[in-house]
Formats: sequence, C-alpha cells, structure tokens
Amino acid sequence: MGTSQESRTAVVGAAFWMGGALTSFVVLAVAAREVSQTLSTAEIMLFRCIISIPIVAALAYVSSQGLQQLVTTRPGLQIARNLAHFVGQFGWLYAVALIPLAQVFALEFTTPVWVALLAPLVLRERMTTTRAIAALIGFVGVLIIVRPGVLPLSPGAIAMLIGAVGFAFSMIATKRLTRTDSPLAILFYMAVVQLPLALALGYSSLEVPSWGTTFWVLIVSLCALSAHFCIARAFLLADAVVVAPMDFLRLPVIAIVGMLLYGETLDLWVLAGGAVIMFANILNVHSERATTRTPAHVKMHDA
Repeated sequence: MGTSQESRTAVVGAAFWMGGALTSFVVLAVAAREVSQTLSTAEIMLFRCIISIPIVAALAYVSSQGLQQLVTTRPGLQIARNLAHFVGQFGWLYAVALIPLAQVFALEFTTPVWVALLAPLVLRERMTTTRAIAALIGFVGVLIIVRPGVLPLSPGAIAMLIGAVGFAFSMIATKRLTRTDSPLAILFYMAVVQLPLALALGYSSLEVPSWGTTFWVLIVSLCALSAHFCIARAFLLADAVVVAPMDFLRLPVIAIVGMLLYGETLDLWVLAGGAVIMFANILNVHSERATTRTPAHVKMHDA
C-alpha cells in the first residue's frame, strides 16, 4: 500500500510540475510572438542571453554548491551543444513569428524522433527496430501537418523542422554533459556561448528596446528558464512514460490560445499530426525503458 501511495503522489507531483512547464511554454510562445513584432529573431536571442546570464549566476550563487558549479570540464562540448541549440532556438523563434502556434509546437515534437535517428550516428548507439518504426511514424506525422503538394511548404515550417534537428543535436550533447556538468552550468554556457552569435547576427539592426519590448523579452527569458526547471522536477518524480503524455497537452492548449489571441483556426490536421508524432515519441520512450529496465528520465525539451 505504501509503495502504491508513493507512486500516486509522485504522479500527482509530476503533473503539477508539468502544469508549470505547460504554462511556461504557452506564455513563452505568446511573449515571443509579441516581441517579434518589434525585434528580429537575433535581437530576441541577444537580449534573452543578456538577461539569462545574471539570473543563472545568481541562482548558482545562492545554491549550496555556489558558483563553483558553473565551471565546466568540457568547454568544447559546451560550445558544440550551444551552436546546435542556437540553430534550434533561432528556428523556433523565427517560426513563432510566421506560422500558427499550434503548428510550431507540433513540429517541435519531432525533436525526440530526430534524437532517436541521430543518436546511433553520434553516440554509436544501436538503431533498434522500434526506433526506426518510431521515426517513420514521426515522419508520417510531419507529412500530415505540412501536407506537401496540398499546401505550400512555408518558411516558418521549414525553419521549425531545421530547428528541431538543432534541438536534437543539442539534446544529444546535453546527455553527455550531464555526466560531468551541472544543469545550471549547462544553462549558463548556453547564454554565454550564444550571446556573441546573436550579437553578430543582430548587430546591424540593434536598437535599445522600449520598456514594453523589454517586458516581453524579460517574460521570454524567465519562462524559458522556468520551463526547464519544471520539466526537470517532473522527471525527478516520475518516469518519462508518465510525463511524456502530459506534455502533449501543450498542443491543444496552444491551439486554443492561438485561436483566442490571434484568430488562428483550430487546424485538425495539425492536431492529428501532432498526436501521431507524440505517439512515436511515447513508443520510443517505452522501448528505451524496456531496453534499459531503468526509469527513462529523458529530457524532452531544449528550448
């Protein structure tokens, strides 16, 4: 009885933290859409880095481990991870400004599918039959969403698919970094490495943002950090098999938000394609869990 009660409590706790993650991602998308009206994608990333660095440093300073936890033993891998993450984040922010928010989130869900395909190449992991099937199912989900030949393939959809690949490489690098570096160190170097990249791309159009724009950039930065934190807490409490289905709630919620705030239509093709992609992700998580016979604490996001 005790174990069963503890299990239920863990699931409830994970649901609470995933609710926080869902709220963070939805508010992040809305804030990014709002700020994209006045700032370029590179400028948004630049100001996000400027805001994130002191916040992460302060969190490290007040924690029990102090600033020492920000020291990395693998600077090369940190740089490689953040070059990939920069591509992912740039694609995500670019897409948010151009295509319906539900389509952005649905295509972002392909990230774990790309991880399953790329991990055997990068980490020398075995390509299992289930991984291959999950990747194929995920690809079918993408086709349902973008419907090539029926709809023109928009620049925003292309950017998000490229961004998903960038996120996948970033997640693979993160898997290695977590063996030696703290989560705060990973977040810290994400901002430090990406700041000069964003500055180089956005320098020509750089202007001091207005107070209203600064507010939205601040929301983008804070929500990105809180989403990471909430997801980490959820995976500490429950298995990825439990958490992954909760994450799919982001898609219908953002579809409703997009409809209410921006007049976006509830596209059943996008919802159906997102459901297919999410099924592929859950299938892959179940397979990994059965293979390792340990809790599959898989990092699902890298926004």
